[in-house]
Amino acid sequence: MRHAFERLPCVAALITTCLVAHARDVTLLYTNDIESKYSPVEAFWNEGIENIGGIPQLASLIDKERATEGVTFLLDAGDIFTGSLSKATQGKLAFDIYSAMGYDAITLGNHEFEYGWEVLKDVMQRARFPVLNANIFYEGTDINIARQYTILERGGVRIGVIGIIVVDAFINASMKANRKNLEVREPTAIVQRLVDRLRPEVDMVVVLTHQNRTAPMQTDKEADPTVQRGYAEDYALAGNVQGIDMLIGGHSDNGLWEPVRHPDTGTLVGMTFGQGKYLGYAKFEVEDGKPGATLIEGKLIPVVSDNLYPHPEVVRLINAARRSNPGLAQVIGQLDKPAIRRYYREANMGNLIADILRDATGADVGMLSSGSIRSDLPSGQLSVEALIDVFPFTDKIAVVELNGTDLIHMFEHSFSLAYGLAQVSGAEVQYNSSKPSGERLVRLSIGGRPVDKTAIYRLATGAYQATGGDEFSMLARNPGSTSDLTVATALVEYFRKTATIRVPDLGRQVDIAAHSTKETGVSDVSP
Repeated sequence: MRHAFERLPCVAALITTCLVAHARDVTLLYTNDIESKYSPVEAFWNEGIENIGGIPQLASLIDKERATEGVTFLLDAGDIFTGSLSKATQGKLAFDIYSAMGYDAITLGNHEFEYGWEVLKDVMQRARFPVLNANIFYEGTDINIARQYTILERGGVRIGVIGIIVVDAFINASMKANRKNLEVREPTAIVQRLVDRLRPEVDMVVVLTHQNRTAPMQTDKEADPTVQRGYAEDYALAGNVQGIDMLIGGHSDNGLWEPVRHPDTGTLVGMTFGQGKYLGYAKFEVEDGKPGATLIEGKLIPVVSDNLYPHPEVVRLINAARRSNPGLAQVIGQLDKPAIRRYYREANMGNLIADILRDATGADVGMLSSGSIRSDLPSGQLSVEALIDVFPFTDKIAVVELNGTDLIHMFEHSFSLAYGLAQVSGAEVQYNSSKPSGERLVRLSIGGRPVDKTAIYRLATGAYQATGGDEFSMLARNPGSTSDLTVATALVEYFRKTATIRVPDLGRQVDIAAHSTKETGVSDVSP
């Protein structure tokens, strides 16, 4: 009589072959901070690439990678809104495009709150994928604004995905009115609890984060180490929570050419440089019965636009949005030369916008944070869409009345570079970046005269800065008024009335340390 176990298909190797774990490969494709960059940009900092990025080209690259990989998941770490077409459609276009691209899950970024959380709650129902956030709650409750996590399954592989945002991204980088009646909580304990819940049920755990220091808005950031703002909060979370296989970060727009492993937990951290210029790629091996995943390969893949055919469905969606908003295509002016952003220093683009704010209000000084300027402008003719892309927010122009002392404090805060160098009009400044923060102002003139600490000056800026955004608290405590004119409308109207605009020269804010100028120690700040 044959024993029952002899009828098993691998009788002779029951202890060896039958118990060998089944290993499978799984690839994570990831993005962050794309921010509605529909068109490629000139890669002027990269000799090997002529044009880079563009959402339709990124979508084609994603399809190409999916076709060559096995089990693949596509994830995003937030900031899918912003830009003129996103604004015109109240975010509908962004969710429709990401659905067409086949995203499996995203987490909310601060830009998703640009039109108010009520608009976000309504429009994100269009998404054909989970929209995640585990630590934003309706104020005074334990009710989340979004799903805390999701479990994705494909080809027999299950991954748990959690989404979070932190205080700097949610509080300091979004308008107070747009997040009214919401509260954000410290995420570490929340993430650990969710990881512990998911770990027994999945092969991998991934956390999508929107944290780290606020991103520098500079097109060539990957070639300029001075504006790469790091991933300290992601790295800390990777070390403080047990059981995460990979953490995919956003908000700082930093980039990691390959994932970084935390030595204490083994958690990997990955992020792209944002704006859809690179696609993150991380290939893992998972084994049945073995916790965690083993990284096989991790890298960033450049979106070389000239080598990629634009994704037809994404192009159709963008064109349909443009047809529904024909006014955006209207050409209304031209520049004599390119206007380029810079984050830590004076920029001709910043000078131009600050001039426009001062022109629209008759204020003594115009000011705007560098991080508020979202796009460069080429020379030649410009459309309404291109101009609104420069400042795609809903902020109205505010005029704040402040004395010379608070104006000095404003410049000192700017010189700390916590949010980049504020761009100004109506002021001539010398500062010394080698001095301690708070002691960097050397000379300040307003309208050609040394600043008077007791005089009252009128400063034009966006409502976000006027209410203390980017930590300009000295503005929030001073009286002011808000115009009915938005910053974006002011830009458009300025171009309408001026056929050809000359981009302002540099020289308003001079860092004497950077210019190797001998410091005299004499200040033109009046007593």
